[in-house]
Amino acid sequence: MIELQGLSKSFGAKKVLDKIALTVPDGSVFGLVGINGAGKSTLLRLLAGVLRADEGDILFDGEEIFENERKKRELFLLPDDPYYSANTTAEKLIELYSAFYSFDKGVFAEYEQKFRIQRRAPLRNFSKGMKRQLFIALALACKPRYLLLDEAFDGLDPLARLEFKRGLIELNEETGATAIISSHSLRELEDICNGFALLDGGKVADAGDIRGALEKVIKIQVALPREAKREDFPFECLSFEATGRVAKFIVRGDRETILKEIEKLSPLFVDEIAVDFEELFLCEVKSRGYLQ
Repeated sequence: MIELQGLSKSFGAKKVLDKIALTVPDGSVFGLVGINGAGKSTLLRLLAGVLRADEGDILFDGEEIFENERKKRELFLLPDDPYYSANTTAEKLIELYSAFYSFDKGVFAEYEQKFRIQRRAPLRNFSKGMKRQLFIALALACKPRYLLLDEAFDGLDPLARLEFKRGLIELNEETGATAIISSHSLRELEDICNGFALLDGGKVADAGDIRGALEKVIKIQVALPREAKREDFPFECLSFEATGRVAKFIVRGDRETILKEIEKLSPLFVDEIAVDFEELFLCEVKSRGYLQ
């Protein structure tokens, strides 16, 4: 289990994380979301023990992670832009990671074939997507207990994304590994994550189970016998738009109560529409004034 207790981090005068409190249960596939600059990459580097927190604790199974060499062997951090030297090849990276992890060469060979990885070619000749595929293959072959992924799907084509998600699910089911994934590809996170945290203003603005969060909101499209106006719908709407007689809005609350209130307006029709995780995220950040 990962526990963050009162975690804060600043760079100069800029406070990036402010007293973060968060728990990630064992075996979770956990999505870390937020706008650019929300602190996702910083948080992942703190979790990996690359950075030292200014305040607070980061506990893996009750142990502090910073300068904990034994515990760090259970972690694998895949940053958004991994470092490599000019002459680095996949073969050299396999040798490097085999020295630190129980590297499964069979797993790597499987993804080497799927992704058509060139073992002896220098990475400087790889495209962004090819580099990402290589490091994903390495991460899955290392079979870490804790996998930390920054912008996990960036640069991957749809087929590679599918293979990556399958591999992550297989690792989770086989070993009980915990994965924390930072990504702007929220539809991909919805496919595989069972928990999430939304970072905003250096704090955790929302966290919990993705399915549970989606069940608390409903999206409704309704047509009235007259022009639809915002004041017709006395709800706390996360989003609202009206064109002529038709209104469409996302609202958090009790479904039956909301539908009963709408029925009082003698609607011509009422449709309920499924809300996905990306739409919910956009509503949340818009409510905080980031989108107009």
